[in-house]
Amino acid sequence: MAPDLPAIRATLAARLAELGERGAHVHAALVEPVSTDSAEAAVEQEDDEVLEREEALIARECAAIAAAIARIDDGSYGDCTRCGAAIDPRRLAARPEAALCHPCATALGG
Repeated sequence: MAPDLPAIRATLAARLAELGERGAHVHAALVEPVSTDSAEAAVEQEDDEVLEREEALIARECAAIAAAIARIDDGSYGDCTRCGAAIDPRRLAARPEAALCHPCATALGG
Protein backbone atom coordinates (compact mmCIF):
# COMPACT_ATOMS: atom_id res chain seq x y z
CA MET A 1 0.00 0.00 0.00
CA ALA A 2 1.36 3.42 -0.98
CA PRO A 3 1.95 5.89 1.84
CA ASP A 4 -0.61 8.65 2.30
CA LEU A 5 1.74 11.48 1.37
CA PRO A 6 -0.76 14.32 1.98
CA ALA A 7 -1.38 13.02 5.50
CA ILE A 8 2.34 12.56 6.16
CA ARG A 9 3.02 16.05 4.83
CA ALA A 10 0.29 17.52 7.06
CA THR A 11 1.71 15.72 10.10
CA LEU A 12 5.20 16.96 9.32
CA ALA A 13 3.97 20.52 8.73
CA ALA A 14 2.12 20.48 12.06
CA ARG A 15 5.24 19.23 13.84
CA LEU A 16 7.32 21.92 12.13
CA ALA A 17 4.88 24.59 13.33
CA GLU A 18 4.96 23.18 16.86
CA LEU A 19 8.75 23.18 16.87
CA GLY A 20 8.77 26.72 15.52
CA GLU A 21 6.66 27.88 18.46
CA ARG A 22 8.85 26.01 20.93
CA GLY A 23 11.96 27.44 19.30
CA ALA A 24 10.53 30.95 19.57
CA HIS A 25 9.93 30.46 23.31
CA VAL A 26 13.46 29.15 23.80
CA HIS A 27 14.90 32.06 21.83
CA ALA A 28 12.85 34.56 23.85
CA ALA A 29 14.20 33.04 27.06
CA LEU A 30 17.74 33.34 25.72
CA VAL A 31 17.48 37.03 24.92
CA GLU A 32 16.05 38.02 28.30
CA PRO A 33 18.32 40.44 30.16
CA VAL A 34 20.72 38.83 32.63
CA SER A 35 20.13 39.55 36.30
CA THR A 36 22.46 42.01 38.01
CA ASP A 37 22.63 39.69 41.04
CA SER A 38 25.78 37.59 40.58
CA ALA A 39 24.33 34.39 42.04
CA GLU A 40 21.21 34.70 39.92
CA ALA A 41 23.31 35.55 36.86
CA ALA A 42 25.32 32.34 37.33
CA VAL A 43 22.14 30.27 37.43
CA GLU A 44 20.82 32.08 34.37
CA GLN A 45 24.08 31.35 32.51
CA GLU A 46 23.72 27.63 33.26
CA ASP A 47 20.09 27.77 32.12
CA ASP A 48 21.15 29.54 28.94
CA GLU A 49 23.62 26.75 28.12
CA VAL A 50 20.79 24.22 28.35
CA LEU A 51 18.52 26.45 26.28
CA GLU A 52 21.23 26.89 23.62
CA ARG A 53 21.53 23.10 23.29
CA GLU A 54 17.75 22.80 23.08
CA GLU A 55 17.65 25.53 20.43
CA ALA A 56 20.26 23.66 18.39
CA LEU A 57 18.29 20.40 18.65
CA ILE A 58 15.11 22.16 17.58
CA ALA A 59 16.93 23.70 14.60
CA ARG A 60 18.25 20.29 13.51
CA GLU A 61 14.83 18.68 13.85
CA CYS A 62 13.21 21.54 11.91
CA ALA A 63 15.77 21.13 9.14
CA ALA A 64 15.12 17.38 8.94
CA ILE A 65 11.36 17.92 8.80
CA ALA A 66 11.63 20.68 6.19
CA ALA A 67 13.84 18.40 4.09
CA ALA A 68 11.28 15.58 4.38
CA ILE A 69 8.53 17.94 3.23
CA ALA A 70 10.72 18.97 0.29
CA ARG A 71 11.22 15.28 -0.60
CA ILE A 72 7.45 14.75 -0.54
CA ASP A 73 7.03 17.76 -2.81
CA ASP A 74 9.71 16.65 -5.27
CA GLY A 75 8.64 13.01 -5.33
CA SER A 76 11.72 11.51 -3.69
CA TYR A 77 10.17 10.84 -0.26
CA GLY A 78 10.84 7.31 0.90
CA ASP A 79 14.10 6.97 -1.01
CA CYS A 80 17.37 6.95 0.93
CA THR A 81 19.24 10.17 0.25
CA ARG A 82 22.55 8.30 0.50
CA CYS A 83 22.10 5.12 -1.55
CA GLY A 84 18.72 5.64 -3.26
CA ALA A 85 17.17 2.44 -1.87
CA ALA A 86 13.62 2.47 -0.58
CA ILE A 87 13.36 3.26 3.12
CA ASP A 88 11.43 0.58 5.01
CA PRO A 89 7.84 1.82 5.52
CA ARG A 90 8.09 0.83 9.20
CA ARG A 91 11.04 3.19 9.59
CA LEU A 92 9.10 5.99 7.92
CA ALA A 93 6.09 5.27 10.13
CA ALA A 94 8.29 5.63 13.20
CA ARG A 95 10.33 8.55 11.88
CA PRO A 96 8.54 10.23 8.97
CA GLU A 97 11.44 12.66 8.58
CA ALA A 98 13.94 9.81 8.04
CA ALA A 99 16.20 10.48 5.07
CA LEU A 100 18.29 7.31 5.29
CA CYS A 101 17.49 3.64 5.03
CA HIS A 102 18.39 1.57 8.08
CA PRO A 103 21.67 0.20 6.64
CA CYS A 104 22.89 3.70 5.70
CA ALA A 105 21.80 5.18 9.04
CA THR A 106 23.60 2.37 10.84
CA ALA A 107 26.73 2.85 8.74
CA LEU A 108 26.76 6.53 9.65
CA GLY A 109 26.23 5.80 13.32
CA GLY A 110 22.60 6.94 13.45
